[in-house]
Amino acid sequence: MTVADLPKIELHLHHEGAAPPAFIRQLAHEKRIDLSGIFKPDGSYDFRDFTHFLSVYESACKVLKTPEDFHRLTLAILEESAANGVVYSETFLSPDFCGGGDLAAWRDYLNAIQDAADEAERKFGITLRGVVTCVRHFGPEQAKISAHCAAETAGDWITGFGMGGNESVGAQSDYQWAFDCAREAGLRLTTHAGEFGGPESVRDAIRDLGVERVGHGVRAIEDPDLIRELVDREVTLEVCPGSNVVLGLFPNFDAHPIAKLRDAGVKVTVSTDDPPFFHTTMRREYEMLSKAFGWEAEDFAALNDTALAAAFCDEDTRARVKKRLERS
Repeated sequence: MTVADLPKIELHLHHEGAAPPAFIRQLAHEKRIDLSGIFKPDGSYDFRDFTHFLSVYESACKVLKTPEDFHRLTLAILEESAANGVVYSETFLSPDFCGGGDLAAWRDYLNAIQDAADEAERKFGITLRGVVTCVRHFGPEQAKISAHCAAETAGDWITGFGMGGNESVGAQSDYQWAFDCAREAGLRLTTHAGEFGGPESVRDAIRDLGVERVGHGVRAIEDPDLIRELVDREVTLEVCPGSNVVLGLFPNFDAHPIAKLRDAGVKVTVSTDDPPFFHTTMRREYEMLSKAFGWEAEDFAALNDTALAAAFCDEDTRARVKKRLERS
């Protein structure tokens, strides 16, 4: 068995961002929506930089209009993830894209997504849990609406709350109300930081919002004091190496700091972020990390142990996933 064939846990996956381009093109065709400007001639997503990526992402979401669309999308995502050896995944879901923040509509979308997840678990042996995310560049007031939706549907399936979007908009502390609301509802917390924001954005995330996980967080490598704080606070980083390379944070996998962060004692995990946008899969992430750093099966087993411990799921689910990892 190669490292690419190993079972995998993924904690950082944007639901709409995992939509295969062919799936979005098919929906656009069915709904007679012109999305030709967001694709390259080969059919893949076309974007210039991070800001343009966000624009293309939101354009692709325009065809996802109904709960049934998200049911179909969820099955497509989980079939692809399972084919790449993922046995447990957490996906970022935004009420902004699922009913526009209306609670009743959000429940309908969520029921459709959960139904698809249950079907995928039966068919493909992959378990999915949802992390509700607000979108940073939509602003703090819209984030409150997302947090309310999250709090009202918190439970065994919606288990976390976080924030994605453009890190250059506002400060982490601007969204404190939303995170406090989610925390009071019993949800676990994560937020994007330390991707295009520098190490100070990671410090703000863990101090101002009190998150236990940070999406990306790789710019922490620039600040030794911050690295020590991450270790002391036992914060887990949801690292997405392929995404970071495509978006230009680092020139290649060899230059990526995940190995240095891990060697310094920081808890790191591996995910794909928005896999079709960044031409990656979990198999490819494992292959490239093995090639860059010489990591072998035991290294990836340790990454999975870290990810399983950091997963926002109940203990029964954690035990079930652990058995899957041990059987493989």
